[in-house]
Amino acid sequence: MARDEVRLLVAADGAPLRHLRFRDLPSALRPGDLVVVNTSDTEPAAVDGHRDDGRRVTLHVSGPAPDGLHVVELRTPDGRRVTDAVAGETVLLPAGVAATLLTAHPDPHVVAGSRLWRARIPVAGGLRGWLAAAGRPIRYAYVRGAWPLADYRTVFARAEAEFGSAEMPSAGRPFTPAVLAGLHAAGVGVAEVVLHTGVSSLEADELPLRERFRVPPATAAAVNATRQAGGRVVAVGTTVTRALETAADKDGQVTARAGWTHLVLGPDHPVRVVDGLVTGWHQPEASHLLLLEAVAGAELVGRAYAAALAERYLWHEFGDSCLLLPDVAARNVTR
Repeated sequence: MARDEVRLLVAADGAPLRHLRFRDLPSALRPGDLVVVNTSDTEPAAVDGHRDDGRRVTLHVSGPAPDGLHVVELRTPDGRRVTDAVAGETVLLPAGVAATLLTAHPDPHVVAGSRLWRARIPVAGGLRGWLAAAGRPIRYAYVRGAWPLADYRTVFARAEAEFGSAEMPSAGRPFTPAVLAGLHAAGVGVAEVVLHTGVSSLEADELPLRERFRVPPATAAAVNATRQAGGRVVAVGTTVTRALETAADKDGQVTARAGWTHLVLGPDHPVRVVDGLVTGWHQPEASHLLLLEAVAGAELVGRAYAAALAERYLWHEFGDSCLLLPDVAARNVTR
């Protein structure tokens, strides 16, 4: 199946739900709207190794930490989380590389049971070159077969000098050149941000991790001009939402920014800029669901998820999609 053949549920306030194909996305938007995409590339961030006692393990490189180390996750070969690792443990990896676990992440005071670790991974010639030879895409048990890295990259992914995303910014996967051309023909603009995602398999009580982002000047200007003209800013994924909202002031004015974001959107921090959201279907763990509700409201999100379950939409990064379009005029009253 072509990427843009996946199903698209359009959920808009005050309108019946629509069941389309993703290739129909341009028809669900209006001239003057702006679609903002994430151009982060996907890294081959999973690599096999052995623990000190010989047990096999898969190491996921989530990305760099602000202190110059790397954040990693350990899993068993069958995909279960490893929670008995300890500080000082070494994981032996291909080509003589070793990862040493130093402190739990994000809370270094945790002494046992941590899922994520800050680790030192010294590699001659650089970590990314080694991963290109030794690594593969992070894959979870619900994905059947070993798909190549190209299938985990979006059509607008752009390799950069810095480490990209540990996992694909999956909301953008159904986009194709034909969909982008259709948006252009429909008078819908497209702008770009970068947000490099870490491992996405958050526990129910975990908040989003700090992530690296960049909102370029051209995108900030396009967002501000769209809002001034009465168009809608439609984020492709929670990554784009997080980047734009980090770069917005209290009045919704966006400025070019880059760095690390620790923004957590929810009832206490609603969106100021994003008016609509293209998203996949994922397990509604707390942080993900709160971000969706921060954009579209609990009622619209609940209606969309109920319909997706009833109509047997496919979930996760290779599944179907949803376009959430809340009543922006009503929401702006309380912004």
